[in-house]
Amino acid sequence: MRFDIITVLPNLLDSPFAHSILQRAQKKGLAEIHVHNLREYSTNKQKSVDDYPYGGGSGMVMQIEPFANCIEKLQAERHYDEIIYMTPDGQTLNQDIANSYSAKKNVMILCGHYKGIDQRIRDIYVTQELSVGDYVLSGGELPAAIVVDAVVRLLPGVLSDETSALSDSFQDGLLDAPIYTRPAEWRGHRVPDILLSGNEAKITAWRHEQQLQRTTERRPDLLED
Repeated sequence: MRFDIITVLPNLLDSPFAHSILQRAQKKGLAEIHVHNLREYSTNKQKSVDDYPYGGGSGMVMQIEPFANCIEKLQAERHYDEIIYMTPDGQTLNQDIANSYSAKKNVMILCGHYKGIDQRIRDIYVTQELSVGDYVLSGGELPAAIVVDAVVRLLPGVLSDETSALSDSFQDGLLDAPIYTRPAEWRGHRVPDILLSGNEAKITAWRHEQQLQRTTERRPDLLED
């Protein structure tokens, strides 16, 4: 799977993609992550990519030409299943969306900055707009990294235990059950006896009960459907 990320701050994404699961996925050839510097596609000598908004108002708006130049160059090289714009007013990223993206081949992500990008880029090129929550960040770079992380870990062969991702929170519409490891007792706090019983059927039933309880307490909205 290939990701192309367009940003005015490419160095901000160096660290997220150079460690842990994302690094291993790239080394295995299971994921490609390419970051493109938007300033290289600017049409002026200053390599600026923003201008004042029509109609007045505070802040600056990212211009059409740099984005269009980069997007069209990439589109000439391959077909993109999705062109995503990270924005606070987009659809909130969830596990179902991440699951659906894991079946794609090529995905492009546009990172806004300042007050955002010219609406015409969104109207002409973007196929989906995503948010990572009801808050505003300085730019779309960190949200883009979240999308990539959420999707890449689902690709076959990325995790050493491929069943691990299937048991994560939200995969079955529920939060995950409590988890424990050694030692069985620590400072008077003991692991639930059922987990030490070796009875797989009872353990499975206990975990499902805990999932329902935790979801009811913390995210009742997930049970409304």
